[in-house]
Amino acid sequence: LLSSSDFDVVPALNLGDLDITTDELILDEVDIHIQANLEDDLVKEALKTGVDLRQYSKQVETELQRIEQASIKDYIKESQNIASLHNQITACDSILERMEGMLSSFQSDLSSISSEIQTLQQQSVSMNLRLKNRQAVRGQLSQLVDELVVPSTMISTVTEQEFLEQLHELNSKINYAKELSFRETLACSDIQDIVDRLRIKAVSKIREFILQKIYSFRKPMTNYQIPQNTLLKFRFFYQFLLANERTVAKEIRDEYVDTMSKIYFSYFKSYSGRLLKVQYEDVADKDDLMGVEDTAKKDILQTTGFFSKPSLKSRNTIFTVGQRGAVLSPAELEGPILIPHAAQRGDSRYPYETLFRSQHYALLDNSCREFLFLSDFFMVAGNSALDLFNSIMGKTLGMFLKNLSTYLSDCYDSIAVFLCIHIILRFRAITAKRNIPALDKSVPLSSQTHKL
Repeated sequence: LLSSSDFDVVPALNLGDLDITTDELILDEVDIHIQANLEDDLVKEALKTGVDLRQYSKQVETELQRIEQASIKDYIKESQNIASLHNQITACDSILERMEGMLSSFQSDLSSISSEIQTLQQQSVSMNLRLKNRQAVRGQLSQLVDELVVPSTMISTVTEQEFLEQLHELNSKINYAKELSFRETLACSDIQDIVDRLRIKAVSKIREFILQKIYSFRKPMTNYQIPQNTLLKFRFFYQFLLANERTVAKEIRDEYVDTMSKIYFSYFKSYSGRLLKVQYEDVADKDDLMGVEDTAKKDILQTTGFFSKPSLKSRNTIFTVGQRGAVLSPAELEGPILIPHAAQRGDSRYPYETLFRSQHYALLDNSCREFLFLSDFFMVAGNSALDLFNSIMGKTLGMFLKNLSTYLSDCYDSIAVFLCIHIILRFRAITAKRNIPALDKSVPLSSQTHKL
């Protein structure tokens, strides 16, 4: 670097080609320069003020030299900073060069990453397609597995007495296995043997349980409505038998029909016989009718003791309804049935229509309850329900008809017959109100009305 002493003596400025005093310039170009300089604002100002251009030119030249020397001094003064700046620029240049290399490497990496992203995108589309396919078959496949798998709890529970909940699941698996067998599904054969053994075991337990309840009806002094209510809680047992073992289902139904038929027949036969013991001993006979001969001879025979018959009552009482019509009142018609042994202890006696009402109301109440039980437990309706009901109550209803025929063949109490007819008609209205068709076309309420 130069020191400041080197610039103390500045040589005269050599303008070279710019010197307008040289003869080498072309006059045309000189004219152009002169014209351009004359247009300058400073030149115009100098011409206006009358300044000598040569002197002014030297002054400008001197000023330029001074400014040049000052500028050189400033550069020398800032030389260290300039050198430092140069070093920094060089360092930055090297850093930028390294960054350029890194960016070039990064660009190549991005190119490879772009190809990898494209590959990953293709794999993602493929995986998404496989996922959708798996989700599409997941529901059906999971249902198939759930229906086919036999849990250990089912095996341990089905072999015990209380297994209603597991029996529902077993029935579902049996039905599903049957459905799959028609489709020839290979997985069905894996569980078929287990399901068959569970079905046989369940059928055996159900048969034993229901028959035990039916046999309990036969015990003396048993309220058969209690075991009937118990059977209704397990109505699915019979439904399971009906779907999987119809032979056992028929055996149970036949056993129930035979048992209940005997129970109803025995009960109503005993009840009817005990009711007759609390009937009025004196009843109207043919001699109490209005058309019988009333001769003095007959009176003499009766008063003398020959062929005497105790006088029943006055004929006005025989042909008068009186208080006997109270049996048709709603409170009396659907009141509690008579208890024969309680009436005997109280030495109470009743007319025939009262006994008839008690007997047939017991029949009505038991028949309605039995019909509802048959429809619910054995899952029958319409004519099937009526046939099953008649197979149970037919013998009992036949006994009622026979007893009524026996009574009517030797009955001269027209008031009792009249009241019995109305009792039957009222009971038929009750069965219609309860929506029980079993007694509408059955023997007791329809046929007995015609007989009466």
